Amino acid sequence: QVQLVESGGGLVQAGGSLRLSCAASGRTFSPYGMGWFRQAPGKEREFVAAISWSGANTYYADSVKGRFTISREYRKNTVSLQMNSLKPEDTAVYYCAADKSITVLTTQPGYWGQGTQVTVSS
Repeated sequence: QVQLVESGGGLVQAGGSLRLSCAASGRTFSPYGMGWFRQAPGKEREFVAAISWSGANTYYADSVKGRFTISREYRKNTVSLQMNSLKPEDTAVYYCAADKSITVLTTQPGYWGQGTQVTVSS
């Protein structure tokens, strides 16, 4: 089992920045890929970003490319999502996710965090 705990959500004005973090515990952090999803009110959960276990490969939804950056720190068993130039449409609950398969990670990951709220005001 892998336990994931997110932090760093909050309220920010449009154009601002936030940094989300996800701490992983349980089974060895490697070789799990890590990622982020989000779910806005009344909408389905959608993929945001993912990073391979080596950190060599990153993946982003078109809607966040150029604005969000995913990274991981192995010593602390954490993955972060730096969100810049935030827009009101980025408002959602953000979920950390993990899976051994990067393909599965971007669609139906096996492990989820509890979520953290991000609200972007206009």
